[in-house]
Amino acid sequence: MSMSEELHERRWSVLSERGCEASKLVYDEAAQLVERLKGEKIHGLCIITDEAARRAVHQDEAHRVSTRAVRAQRR
Repeated sequence: MSMSEELHERRWSVLSERGCEASKLVYDEAAQLVERLKGEKIHGLCIITDEAARRAVHQDEAHRVSTRAVRAQRR
């Protein structure tokens, strides 16, 4: 499969500092969303595959849980 074919598949996600903004987009939809969010002053924007977004969000959630556990132990 060529890169241009992949760009037309619903396999793209938009991440921001807030987390996953949207997934299952074609690349052009993701790029439009990034531009809209830039206008709303949302930072940390990137377009990645849905598979990578699932891993990134999962790692972020795991980090938050472990940080909470460490803080709870200190109390």
